[in-house]
Amino acid sequence: MEFRTLGNSGTVVSAQALGTMTFGAEADEATSHLILDSFLESGGTFIDTADVYSSGASEEIIGSWLASHPTEREQVVIATKGRFPMGTGPNDLGLSRRHLGRALDASLRRLGVEQIDLYQMHAWDAFTPIEETLGFLNDAIGQGKIAYYGFSNYLGWQLTKAVHVAKAHGWAPPVTLQPQYSLLVRDIEHEVVPAALDAGIGLLPWSPLGGGWLSGKYVRDQAPTGATRLGENPERGMEAWKQRNAREQTWTIIDTLKSVADAHGASSSQVALAWLAAHPSVTSVILGARTVAQLTDNMGAVDLKLSPEQLDSLTAASAPRADDYPYGVAGVAQRNRNLEGGR
Repeated sequence: MEFRTLGNSGTVVSAQALGTMTFGAEADEATSHLILDSFLESGGTFIDTADVYSSGASEEIIGSWLASHPTEREQVVIATKGRFPMGTGPNDLGLSRRHLGRALDASLRRLGVEQIDLYQMHAWDAFTPIEETLGFLNDAIGQGKIAYYGFSNYLGWQLTKAVHVAKAHGWAPPVTLQPQYSLLVRDIEHEVVPAALDAGIGLLPWSPLGGGWLSGKYVRDQAPTGATRLGENPERGMEAWKQRNAREQTWTIIDTLKSVADAHGASSSQVALAWLAAHPSVTSVILGARTVAQLTDNMGAVDLKLSPEQLDSLTAASAPRADDYPYGVAGVAQRNRNLEGGR
């Protein structure tokens, strides 16, 4: 396993994180514990969850595992999130002091820990002043309830604003951002990735396999069936079958992945994960697994080193669409200049 610092902090985490959204939903407690065992045995140390995952069940499952593994408990780094509804009332969600105070204490109880290593704001809250949210997080660090904080699903301007508000008040800065990022979803490279690099914030990509699309298990123009996420629900959110199947670039990416995978005797999933982990902005790639077998295959990406030519071929095949301005060639040219001068 490779290890990296958690964003701009001094804490060290594995370059692959175990995402636990499946715990309590697609994986029962026994299976979830086996997945946790396998992850730790393979060298993983970073576990990511959220209060909203299975309405708290994911945190409870992790908590019961931690309680039965006192030695491992001292080594793992635990990340969770708050923001989304945990009740039906108007104050049962958001990034206000009121909601976050209750949400954080509930997560600590479910996980059975005295301190959460990384507490993440699950999404932006347009109604709560950012000073209120950041003030709460700084206080929570002072109280010893959390060690660090980060964000998830923030836009570039939101991340930059948070960084500078925290700095202006002398508060602890954010250390990470958790965005959707994969060969299929690269639009964050326009604004979010540069903002993160500028602030020294580490990215924790979620859905690095595009909801299973990059595993190579789907076939063009053949609607998925069976025990897969899209087989069970072809219209599943951003991963919906019709939308991505109709996009020519989807299959260009999948074909390129297979070509590189065949050259290495690896799986398409491993190549997709290795491409993402090679980006300088990425701290740890979040793996989501229903089974131990899926996790084992994904963790094989740690030992896979792609050549510069292979990285370039994947990058070219998956290039996000951009008009000339502001993200295309013309816009990029305006943001640079020749040191030699000239017109």
